[in-house]
Amino acid sequence: MKRAVCWFCLAMCLMLTAKDVWAHGVRGRIASEGGIVVEAEYTDGEPMSYAKVVITAPDKKIPFQIGRTDRNGRFCFYPDTPGKWKVVVEDGMGHRLKMNLPVKHVGRVETSGYIESPLQRYISKYLRAIAGVSIIFGIFGCIVGWKGYKKMKN
Repeated sequence: MKRAVCWFCLAMCLMLTAKDVWAHGVRGRIASEGGIVVEAEYTDGEPMSYAKVVITAPDKKIPFQIGRTDRNGRFCFYPDTPGKWKVVVEDGMGHRLKMNLPVKHVGRVETSGYIESPLQRYISKYLRAIAGVSIIFGIFGCIVGWKGYKKMKN
């Protein structure tokens, strides 16, 4: 039991010293500047540099364009048909941004401003961090409880 308490204290010390490891999500902005400019960034403001971008035209399965964002998290394209376009930006580390673009006229988009997933609008990054720590505590508690149960059974 003393060993489990030592491991617990060590895990807590490691978590408290990791100050720049706060969880973050992604958000994007779409602007119409000659063509369509897609800006992808993490919720802390850092751009999603060199992330993979897949643009899909309305009612099509084959991508219209595939590429990468620049170092500022921007990607430009020019839609050739009206309809609802799909934009997916992935950084290869688990962050994925999916946006739908309603295009009424070629080269113009109806929405602008930041687009976030509905869950990210309601849950702050601190609440997500608390939830993550709670999950770690729960898993640790289950492991310690299982080991104690096995010892008590023997």
